[in-house]
Amino acid sequence: MTALDRIAHAGRWRRLPLAEKALLALGLLALALILPPWPGAVLVLAAAALAALAGARVPPGAWLGAFAAPAAFIATGALALVVTWGEDGLALVAEPLVAVRPALRALAATAALLLLALTTPAPVLVKALRLPPELADLALALYRFLFGLLDTLRAMQAAQQARLGGAGSIRSAGLLAAALLPRALERARRLEIGLAARLHTGTLDTLAAEPAPSPRRLAAIAILLAAVAGGAAWLQ
Repeated sequence: MTALDRIAHAGRWRRLPLAEKALLALGLLALALILPPWPGAVLVLAAAALAALAGARVPPGAWLGAFAAPAAFIATGALALVVTWGEDGLALVAEPLVAVRPALRALAATAALLLLALTTPAPVLVKALRLPPELADLALALYRFLFGLLDTLRAMQAAQQARLGGAGSIRSAGLLAAALLPRALERARRLEIGLAARLHTGTLDTLAAEPAPSPRRLAAIAILLAAVAGGAAWLQ
């Protein structure tokens, strides 16, 4: 299980209907794309962060940790829009505002989607896509398998470092990959045998009753979205 899934499963909004969380997150995403970067995107970013930290009670460290990687990627891309490397070294090719505007939109959109990811487990999101049962089961199986494989890789890396195995060199990476591939194949074989022993018919049926959305919460979300849009229009 990934860190995002652990937070989503243990979060305060775990039992809320997906329709409410999707309305809030996707509504903020739409506002981030429609409203002007200033002050619209800033207000969207603040609303998404407030909903995650104060509403869903996501730990601040976890939220910052999940937000840091995409924020760094966005900052690097924004820097590339205005800075170039030439014969005389670094030079500006455009005004900084050219990069600030799309960066603010991207940060606000990222915060909105992160709100949905930190409050809704991946199986619930896959179920909401209404995929054919075979595709949904395959997606969930691959999702769990890949992150289980990453856990195995981390354990092997820790063991390699503990034995002074030269972690970080090309040779040690090759040895790690050579040892990981048989383990991955063995894990897949055990999974197939286990499903066959349970008379797997092609679908993994689970009981997941989705509660009905609350009209009061839907109205509160609509008011919040309208307040963000109104605040952006007033401050502009």
